Amino acid sequence: MSILFNRRSLLLGTAAATAAAALGLRPAPLLAQPAPRKGGTFRLAIYDFDTADTLDPQVNETRFCMHVQYQLRNCLVEVGPNGTLVPELATEWNASDDLTQWVFKLRQGVEFHNGKTLTPEDVVFSINLHRGPKTISEVKALMEQITDVQVTAPDEVTVMLAAPNSVFPDLMAQVNMLIVPADDLDFNKGIGTGGYTLESFEPGVVARVVRAPNYWKEGRAHFDAIETRCIADVNARTTALQTGQIDAMGGVDTATAMLLASMPGVKLIQTTGKQHYGFAMNCADPLFKDPNVRMAMKLAIDRQAMLDTILSGYGAIANDQPISKAYPSHNPDLPQHAYDPDKARALLEKSGVAGLTVPLHAADAPFTGAVDMAQLYAQQAAAAGITIDVRREPDDGYWSNIWGKRPMFATKWSGRVSEDVMLSLAYSRESIGSWNETSWDNEAFNKALLAARGEKDKEKRKQLYWECQALINQDGGLVAPLWADFLDATSDKVAHGELANDWELDGARAGERWWFTE
Repeated sequence: MSILFNRRSLLLGTAAATAAAALGLRPAPLLAQPAPRKGGTFRLAIYDFDTADTLDPQVNETRFCMHVQYQLRNCLVEVGPNGTLVPELATEWNASDDLTQWVFKLRQGVEFHNGKTLTPEDVVFSINLHRGPKTISEVKALMEQITDVQVTAPDEVTVMLAAPNSVFPDLMAQVNMLIVPADDLDFNKGIGTGGYTLESFEPGVVARVVRAPNYWKEGRAHFDAIETRCIADVNARTTALQTGQIDAMGGVDTATAMLLASMPGVKLIQTTGKQHYGFAMNCADPLFKDPNVRMAMKLAIDRQAMLDTILSGYGAIANDQPISKAYPSHNPDLPQHAYDPDKARALLEKSGVAGLTVPLHAADAPFTGAVDMAQLYAQQAAAAGITIDVRREPDDGYWSNIWGKRPMFATKWSGRVSEDVMLSLAYSRESIGSWNETSWDNEAFNKALLAARGEKDKEKRKQLYWECQALINQDGGLVAPLWADFLDATSDKVAHGELANDWELDGARAGERWWFTE
């Protein structure tokens, strides 16, 4: 058997990336950080939350839940600084020669907050939460490839797959794949093996955790306590940071980022990663069944104007596909879609829908400025004879009531741990009805994705991922004009090491990784 480890990192401010993946390598440890100081209460403001939030790993939907879950619980595999896969509750992972069985060796001596020792049975239970007809898991489609999960030694779990998967460990780093005690369905108690224990949890308001004694992970969980606060309004978050009511915030407004960075006592953190902003078209809806209509919508948006106006330059022009340069298999050869209202108008005339009217649902829940971006899109598309009717929606409940349920809506993806996870989650046939927000079902794409998943040769796998990206670019329902940098801000008393680039605020693990300098 051989270990498969496949990641690549992107350093802030560079286009260079380091591939960390090949059969036969063991996962590397985290890079050393300066010795941090322990103590203090870290007050963190999050913009993405829901009053119906829960600590059930199956429905870990919002950034609020993601941060609190990572404070309380661990996965088998962690996405480390700069996107590298590192061991967490698993110390190593090995694949069979045909890539249909993966063996995870478990860390010994780890305890849950209730004093129970971590066992392989807990891991089997936690994985099986996301399988079967009764699961409500967001990652059910990704877990359908698993045929069985078994305890195969006192420190070992083996996962059997229906087909070869060369990058299966990536799935175990997904935020839903948290390890919880076997047979305990009272998830809101927050029992886990993480660096903090739950003191209080008020969905849509605040969560408070306190440092767990004897956390197994050395050099982590430095704060005495963490308060994760729900503050939707970006101006309110910014004011709270400026006045010392909070210590860190995500979702900085790009329009005021430079001003914020110049203020005393405040640090702006800009991280280039996998995040893209855009609008999703439901390909099953009569409005967007025709590929010509979908292409017309892609040509009716002025990307440079979006970059300048919405992001104030904190990002780059995207090309209607979800795999950025932060991934090792980004396709750089796709012809760039440019603003061409005349061609867009001609495509609509060809399809017999000249003068198309499109309802576009938006809120600032996906990202700050989403409504402004929708309104600017409406102005640009008018030159192609397209009437975009922008319908502003409430932030609260956007993900459950609007996203994936309207013909066209604002969306944001922060990316995922690997190309396979990103493409499988958002575009595969198996994900229709869950995370496949566009309901796009393309036979050539599904075949190429399945082939890539089972391909051992990295170069051949890359070519298959390139094909997948080309199909989304040409035929898919994603209008993605922008790669958006992550913009966070902290007090100058907050310190951190190297940053993750898969989510804002250090991969949503600021609570575990950061510390106060005084």
